Amino acid sequence: MKQTQTVNNTVFSIHPATLMGCVSLTVANLDNQILFYQQTLGFKLHWRENNKAGLGAGGADLLRLIEEPDLKKYRGVTGLYHFAVLFPNRRELARAVARLFALKYRNSPTDHIMTKTTYLDDPEGNGIELYCESPEDGTFIIENNDFVTRRTDGTLSSGREPLDVEALFSHLKEDDKLDDPLPLETRVGHVHLHVRNVLEAVDFYHGMIGFDVMGNSSTFKAAFISAGGYHHHLGLNAWQGEGAPPPQTDAVGLRYFTIDLPNQKALDDVIERINKAGIPSNQIEEGLLLYDPSQNGVVLRTV
Repeated sequence: MKQTQTVNNTVFSIHPATLMGCVSLTVANLDNQILFYQQTLGFKLHWRENNKAGLGAGGADLLRLIEEPDLKKYRGVTGLYHFAVLFPNRRELARAVARLFALKYRNSPTDHIMTKTTYLDDPEGNGIELYCESPEDGTFIIENNDFVTRRTDGTLSSGREPLDVEALFSHLKEDDKLDDPLPLETRVGHVHLHVRNVLEAVDFYHGMIGFDVMGNSSTFKAAFISAGGYHHHLGLNAWQGEGAPPPQTDAVGLRYFTIDLPNQKALDDVIERINKAGIPSNQIEEGLLLYDPSQNGVVLRTV
């Protein structure tokens, strides 16, 4: 697969205060999806207009849903692996996980050491991660082409151990209500994508957009990139197969994810590189829309 050499790919770095913003999904049943995100995960319905809705924690939209008719779920294609909802602390994550347990909704609590997390799918098969930071417990990085997880005492972990749920639940208080909505501080922490080729995707998101490479493993066919030294704002993997095609236009799943830059100058710097490279883009209401080489939609905007 052809690798594109990007302009200034070793000197340009995206603004360190850049964060992930809203994730937009194409859905087959808007009513069912709104119900799931409200009742199962605690999202608030911010607005709804005809076939569209915005949900979140009471501030900016974290999730936008757009219903279209006659959609299908495609396998073996590029697109969303999961989007990750970042909670402000272990107590709020504990509330979210306890809620899933109470509803008997299938999920997979996992200890990445530097984060505590659980994984699940929404009713239409979109992957979701719920997590909080726990850097005091250790690190989870790629060294010498392999994932290496070290606890603070120096011992090694797989980084994918079952989470000690009882220890997590110990952060709950007796009067905590499991059906409370998401705390206002909740945001999209990162997005993990299926891509057709990891090096090609790194070339785009690092070489062009300007994220820093935090780790790249050819063994695991995955890379992690971020702004400002964060462990990752974007995960990129080729787990659907090298050269995986994009989904058809009638697919449920990712429409786009949003990269939130802190000011107009930071946004203009990225747009200048995009224009210089001749990458097509389109100004939409949410921001500047473009597509990565695997046809994953990306919106650039300021916050």
